[in-house]
Amino acid sequence: MTDFLERATELFPYTQTLRRDFHVHPELGFREIRTGGIVAKELEALGLEVTKGIGKTGVVGLLEGAKPGPTLLLRFDMDALPITEDTGAEYTSQNQGVMHACGHDGHTAIGLTVAKILNEHKNELIGNIKFCFQPSEEGTNGEEIGGALMMMRDGVLENPKVEKTLSLHLWNDKPLGWIHVAQGPVMAGAELFIIKLTGKGGHGAAPDTTIDPVVCAAQIITALQTIVARNVEPLKPAVISVTSIHTGTAFNIIPQTAELLGTIRSFDDQVRKLVLERFEQIVRGIASSMGCEVEITIKQVTAPVINNEEVAARVFNTAKNLFPNIEIADYSYLTMGAEDMGYMQEKADGCYFFIGSANREKNLDYGHHHPKFDFDEQALISGAALMAAAAADILK
Repeated sequence: MTDFLERATELFPYTQTLRRDFHVHPELGFREIRTGGIVAKELEALGLEVTKGIGKTGVVGLLEGAKPGPTLLLRFDMDALPITEDTGAEYTSQNQGVMHACGHDGHTAIGLTVAKILNEHKNELIGNIKFCFQPSEEGTNGEEIGGALMMMRDGVLENPKVEKTLSLHLWNDKPLGWIHVAQGPVMAGAELFIIKLTGKGGHGAAPDTTIDPVVCAAQIITALQTIVARNVEPLKPAVISVTSIHTGTAFNIIPQTAELLGTIRSFDDQVRKLVLERFEQIVRGIASSMGCEVEITIKQVTAPVINNEEVAARVFNTAKNLFPNIEIADYSYLTMGAEDMGYMQEKADGCYFFIGSANREKNLDYGHHHPKFDFDEQALISGAALMAAAAADILK
């Protein structure tokens, strides 16, 4: 096990250089042309069988072990976010309005480092490894489905058939040195919703002649909060957030329409069904009572990420052996953040683990999706070492 940590440490300059290059040149979902090109080139240089264009801009590299056996998929997301960077780093984004504010630049660099390490151990592997570099995990490009489903539609889990998966996230909510590997649910399932209200516009000084969609929207926003507060069991987590309101053009005009956007998060399927049912009842009920027409669109963004007990136990034991001086967390650590890796783990047993990456002393502790987000790059070593060692352990 120490070999993997030592090798990841030796390869740190390679990993860091890749990460900073990706950070300087971030690309939104399904636009990862440059990033995917670099990934393909690096994998081809290792002699792997490389397939491009899986899920539009995704890249897959196949490493065959010394003997036939199961196929293990390692997933690394590549996309950035539509955020203007404000870190002041020497490697700050050169693409205006686009930034790696979630750590996917680090994930991609880790993936290529893991490919290099495991390629050196291919004669010890029983089975195959698919290195899956996924586009559009954030789902920011207005596509009907995100990167995981798009790659699955293009057959990433077939030929050869994937039996197990591993994936990771650099996690700035926790400090460098924290590693979390748990069984069961770890990330929430997510829905996106759009509520379109149509009333009757008119003069702001004569509200009695109108049907005001702004007031209707305000009532709906307030009432939706009662679902989690009064309908969901207190010990079962759920979130309903209205995150955007689009309406109005001037201070003295009551608008004709209002549009609300937001997200719903949950882990438990029964909770999800309850929330969606009450959501529909409340929105339609309030709209009707206030005279507005309403159109509701709800789209599932991803299923919850639920770790398989056996795979997670293997990864946990690998982590304990790899980092004997670190207490590896295996307690239930739930985040309402969502990840479309949940779809792949519905089809193949998997483990999604977290690598702490924050460093307050270096001012590297801003949260994910923040304009000042950045992480301690020493976490790249831990991520690469654990992913490579866990994969080798599963296929030994």
